[in-house]
Order: sequence, then C-alpha cells, then structure tokens
Amino acid sequence: MTVTIENEFDPKETDEILSFDYRKTAADVLGGFLDVTECPFESEVNVLLTGEEEIREINREQRGIDSVTDVLSFPLHEYETPAGFDELDDESFDDFDPESGELLLGDIVLCLPRIREQAAAFGHSTRREYAFLIAHSLLHLVGFDHMSPEDEERMTDMQNAILDSLGITRDAG
Repeated sequence: MTVTIENEFDPKETDEILSFDYRKTAADVLGGFLDVTECPFESEVNVLLTGEEEIREINREQRGIDSVTDVLSFPLHEYETPAGFDELDDESFDDFDPESGELLLGDIVLCLPRIREQAAAFGHSTRREYAFLIAHSLLHLVGFDHMSPEDEERMTDMQNAILDSLGITRDAG
C-alpha cells in the first residue's frame, strides 16, 4: 500500500497545521479504507497538500466551479458500482501500477487552511479533520457519493467505520 504526498503549501505552515505524523495517518486511513471496502488489491493513492488559491484554481479548471473547497477527488477508474473491484480484470492494465502491481485509486487534493478552519468549527482535532477528508475522498475515488439520503448515510457509516477502526474519533482526535 502506497500513499504519495506532495506538498505545495509552505512546509513550516504544514508542520504547524498538521502537528502529527500526517504521512502515517494518511497510510493508516488508506489501510482502514481497504479493510472497510474489502478491496482485494494493494492500492496506491496520491495526496496533494495545497492552499486556498491553488485548490480554487484546480476546482475552476477541473470542475468549472470558481470557489475554494476543502478536498477534491480525482478517480482513475469510473466504477459502475461503488467499490466494484470485481470490474477490474487482467485487461485493466491502466488501473494498476506496472511496477508495484498496486491498484491506482487516483488523486486527492487537500486544502490545509480549510482543514484547520473546519477542525476548529467542528470542535475536533486537525488530525481528525485530515483523516476524515481522506476517508471521504477515498470513498469518492471508488464510486461512492452522497447525492441521496441513503447514499449519504452509507458513506457516513463507512467513513465512521474507517476512523473508528483507527481510534480517530471526534473526541480522541
């Protein structure tokens, strides 16, 4: 399992906002995600840490929405059914890293100032907000959404299962 983290944000501010082992936390969340979704493959995800102007530009260019957001998800495979890993087969060469054999899930873009703001607004730690956004985004990468109340409840349950399995609760951070 591989999490590649690229940081476009000021490194000193990154360490201030994410005052925990954010690389380990991201890897732990990916592990929890793989367990909860029963993914049969070792997997890889890319995470970009950035600021408000940068995520706004990406949001505008990629989605046509000219606003700052907390997280963006860019899947590498469009799943017909959420977490439909059985859709992937020997002919899905583009979905797997040719060197490691890992399933390429896609890219996650996180806005660090929003993580800090939302953690304060929700009354929990930045670690919890960071982990939540990664779990949420990972679910989007494999086709889950929250367009209907039923879908939103399913995603919420899965996000909670991932974070609870790691002991990352609203209280524990």
